[in-house]
Amino acid sequence: MGVNAEIEFPAIEFRSSDLKRGTDGWRRLCKRVQEACETFGCFEVVYEKVSTKLREDAFGLMKEMVELPVETKQKNNSPMPYHGWVGPCKQVSVLYEGFGVGDASNYDSVKSF
Repeated sequence: MGVNAEIEFPAIEFRSSDLKRGTDGWRRLCKRVQEACETFGCFEVVYEKVSTKLREDAFGLMKEMVELPVETKQKNNSPMPYHGWVGPCKQVSVLYEGFGVGDASNYDSVKSF
């Protein structure tokens, strides 16, 4: 019997005013990021310059990637540890998956991924 529960993790808003190193806003933001990483292992970045539609589209595409067959995901491999596709890992979590795209700023590299 499986569990189909939605996992909620924190959404942290990155405001331009909080991105100036050394300010009180910067320190508060750093603390929230640290707490989210220590507690949940991740967080959602909310940034005023990224539209809601772009965020929703990106998360939709990530869902499609996670739902790919394992055989397809395994084609994204790398000789470097924790690059390429990293499948469920007992040391981290059986729910963990990671995707790495080498040279992600190069269109052809991303397309071949």
